[in-house]
Amino acid sequence: MTRKARLTLAALVAVCVLPVVASYLAFYVWPPSGRSNYGALVTPTPLPDGALATPAGGAFARDDIKGFWTYVVVAPAACDEACRQALYFTRQVRTAQAKESPRVARVWLLSDDGVPDAALLAEHPELVVARAERPWLEQLDGEAVAQVWLADPRGQVMMRYPTELDPKGMIKDLARLLKYSQVG
Repeated sequence: MTRKARLTLAALVAVCVLPVVASYLAFYVWPPSGRSNYGALVTPTPLPDGALATPAGGAFARDDIKGFWTYVVVAPAACDEACRQALYFTRQVRTAQAKESPRVARVWLLSDDGVPDAALLAEHPELVVARAERPWLEQLDGEAVAQVWLADPRGQVMMRYPTELDPKGMIKDLARLLKYSQVG
């Protein structure tokens, strides 16, 4: 075998073996630093048709928010400070998306039979208010405290945010999702 042939063979072996060795080292020796999203991914749960209604008794269909990334705030109508903060943060996170903000919707799912404060609703003009039935709320691990969830454009609730909200983390999550999703 000539020297040129040996060098060619060695280069060919290096090109084939080095990526495998590099991936092994990257995964086992220098493992990834954990998750990159702020919210916790959950088993997708569809927003149900028929289990939601507007406070006035009108029908709310999943198609009303189809095609939108949707923040879902689950809280009672007597909105406490945590609820107000969740509504405020979801509005600000949506606004922070600038030209992508029309691709984001917000829904307040009332977890009780109360009526929301009109002054509070006036502060959130594009907020969709709906009432959820108890069985569906229990699928989402419904609690008495305000919770924020994120639903994808197909109406599947797929991410839950912690009780103590960090708007910067929420902005980063949503910006990444909007960037990588191509909704017609």
